[in-house]
Amino acid sequence: MSEKRSHEIHRTHAETLEFVKCAVLTISDTRVEETDTSGQLIRSLLNANGHPVLRYQIVRDDVWQIRKVIVSWLTDDEVDTIITTGSTGLSPRDVAVEAIEPLLDKKLEGFGEIFRSLSYGEIGSAAMMSRAFAGVANGKVVFCLPGSPNACQFALQKLILPELRHLVWTVRGQK
Repeated sequence: MSEKRSHEIHRTHAETLEFVKCAVLTISDTRVEETDTSGQLIRSLLNANGHPVLRYQIVRDDVWQIRKVIVSWLTDDEVDTIITTGSTGLSPRDVAVEAIEPLLDKKLEGFGEIFRSLSYGEIGSAAMMSRAFAGVANGKVVFCLPGSPNACQFALQKLILPELRHLVWTVRGQK
């Protein structure tokens, strides 16, 4: 019988988390709840996987408005993880990185690297234009995704959902 690796053991322990309480933030100057397909998709995928979305908001592409919401959620005991969509590109209005990255205690470098690497297989060299990233702030896991519904679905299904309990369990310092 083969011996389990440490990440497999951690995943097994992490499965004791019944669910992860989530917050979803759409960053856009043009979206409203009815047209927020990426935000709707993220909420739907989280709920379908047993993770309740306790907070949801749309905010304009403005560093200070984004920070105001993120900081309120980072200090909210009801929230375990925050997922944002939008404003991760290269246009002058794309400011998620500038707004959120300074708030992180730790960056999860591998998330952006793997996301772009896997995206390359889907969309080719345009993948390098994504500034998707993740990290930890105030004991919460934060993911910042592009605004494209396809990119959000890809990130959730391939990266976030398979590791979400494991990440939250690890950040909490559970033994």
